[in-house]
Amino acid sequence: MPAADRWIQAESDTLVAVSVDAEGYGFPEHQRTLARLMDDIRILSPAGVERAAQGWDRHARLQGLHAIHDAEKAALHAIEQADRGAAWDEVRRNLFGLTESGGALVSWKAEHGDVGHKAEDAAFMAALGLVAGNLISHDQAKTLLRPLSEALPWLLPEENQPVA
Repeated sequence: MPAADRWIQAESDTLVAVSVDAEGYGFPEHQRTLARLMDDIRILSPAGVERAAQGWDRHARLQGLHAIHDAEKAALHAIEQADRGAAWDEVRRNLFGLTESGGALVSWKAEHGDVGHKAEDAAFMAALGLVAGNLISHDQAKTLLRPLSEALPWLLPEENQPVA
């Protein structure tokens, strides 16, 4: 078998189911992970940072900061009880390095100030929701993921599909 044919065969063995999000981008259905979140935050444009901040504003206003903080407290408590505190600390450190530190990404530096801080809040809540995972209720997880899903629709695909 020629080398090109073997390559095609090897590639066809690794195909995965792909969905299409609201913007028409494909992504593996099962991949709602911290690694994907961090990768997407690395490549988020200034417009994406603004969408995340708008998501924070909208959902903090609609649900109230109280609901977000209640979900945050539940997630932190669950993480501590499940002995995942070290994992959460590592995620927080990495996220802070991408958004706020001296080595922050250009898109986050461009949106520094109120917009950047709201987007960071949305990113931290989404990361917290993913770390807590099934340790918190589905509603609590959605509350934490919803603000950033304005910029990253794959976080809550059932809520972020275009209306036909």
